[in-house]
Amino acid sequence: MSEAIAKGKEYIAKKMPWRIMRYYFYAVVTGIALILPWIQVNGNHFFLLSFDKLKLHLAFVQFDMQEMYLMPFLLMIMFIGIFGLTVLGGRVFCGWMCPQTIFRVVYRDLIETKLLKLHKRIKNKQQKPDMSKMENKVKKTLAVLIWTVLAFIAAADLIWYFVSPYDFIDYMMNPGDHMILVGTILTTVAFLVYDIVFLKEDFCIYVCPYSRIQSVLYDDDTVMAIYDPHRGGEIYNNNKEKMFTKQKDLQAVESAAECTTCESCVTVCPTHIDIRQGLQLECINCLECVDACTTVMGKLGKESLVRWSSEKEVLYQKGKTHFLRPKIWGYIGILLVISIILGMMGSTKEHMLLNINKETRLYSVKKTYEGNIQVDNAYTFLLQNTLNEDHEYYFDVVVPEGMEGKIKIIKPSKSFVAKPGVKKKKIVVLRTTELLVKDPRKDTVIPIEIHAYALDDREEISVIRKSTFIFPRYDVIENAK
Repeated sequence: MSEAIAKGKEYIAKKMPWRIMRYYFYAVVTGIALILPWIQVNGNHFFLLSFDKLKLHLAFVQFDMQEMYLMPFLLMIMFIGIFGLTVLGGRVFCGWMCPQTIFRVVYRDLIETKLLKLHKRIKNKQQKPDMSKMENKVKKTLAVLIWTVLAFIAAADLIWYFVSPYDFIDYMMNPGDHMILVGTILTTVAFLVYDIVFLKEDFCIYVCPYSRIQSVLYDDDTVMAIYDPHRGGEIYNNNKEKMFTKQKDLQAVESAAECTTCESCVTVCPTHIDIRQGLQLECINCLECVDACTTVMGKLGKESLVRWSSEKEVLYQKGKTHFLRPKIWGYIGILLVISIILGMMGSTKEHMLLNINKETRLYSVKKTYEGNIQVDNAYTFLLQNTLNEDHEYYFDVVVPEGMEGKIKIIKPSKSFVAKPGVKKKKIVVLRTTELLVKDPRKDTVIPIEIHAYALDDREEISVIRKSTFIFPRYDVIENAK
């Protein structure tokens, strides 16, 4: 027995607790979230949904708001990814990636417990500090103030994914001119202080809709924190009523039951549940109960009664957990298809946008001094440079076969410069001095193409738009003055 206990203690000493792994993971996630908005490639961000400049930056490529058809694909990837992750690992997103959980750990474990010693131990999350003491009131106030400062950083970091951090700094130099931005930050900070300090894990239990849909996504192979009643014994009856609070009472009914009823798994739970009661929507898969039971049972030379496993393996004992099962492959397949579509649509980004609107008057006709006809069609071109630098543009007209050189651009007569992100309005006049069609009954619609391009040897800055040139019927030509 002593040898088993020694091995158990050795196992505990060697195994890094899940809680410490989470801390490392939180540090990595937080570092990425803070650094990523500052990284630019050719002036573009990895992700920036800019409301002030009406731009979307995705994977260091800039898209105009007219290309916002990409956003639904991003949302689908996010939600389907989280749902697939839930099917595979339960509410692992909640315990390991959710900002709410990370912020609560920073406030409760780091600020209140480690820094200010307001709580005695991290492992006891049920014992509340005595707030009648002045010392504790001062510590609580200090904790809230420290968290408020951090909340401003968190709020700014969130804003940086919607306003470039470089622009953010400029805007904050003149806050009076950007009151919407200031109001958004203050509102976010107020919510974070209320949520993390006062609402706490009740947000996960009562507010977050994710906990309500998890039971629909779970199956027998879903991995979660789960208590083994076959070894530990049944602590609760079918009505979820606790039957035993002492080990001797439990072993009087189930002599082989290994649960010590120490309730370490209960006191360490941030959402205040008893994992021995079975699957509960409040469980966020933080795995702190697994660490607690591992420590207690390891000292007895036994394996933990609470494991990160599946109901199939622990409760039903029907074999090993199947991770890559058909349902998971289905989620992977859907994500791959959506990602490929997103990549294909993103790769066809146009480096300039061009809208062509024909003016209300179909055409104008007159005769020159030499007696030649002159037919003009006028258009309004709206061109936008979607790149980050100025470019010089002009147009060409592509006409049907046999009409080459007979329809020409009269206005504008020379190229022009378009600045990044600014819509350029140009009145364009196309003219012909040829009798293109001799139809006495109706006007003739001639299909044409407008080729807009940059003059600075950038071949990719080129778009073609279809339009029409209206040529009048023959009697209009004869009666022209």
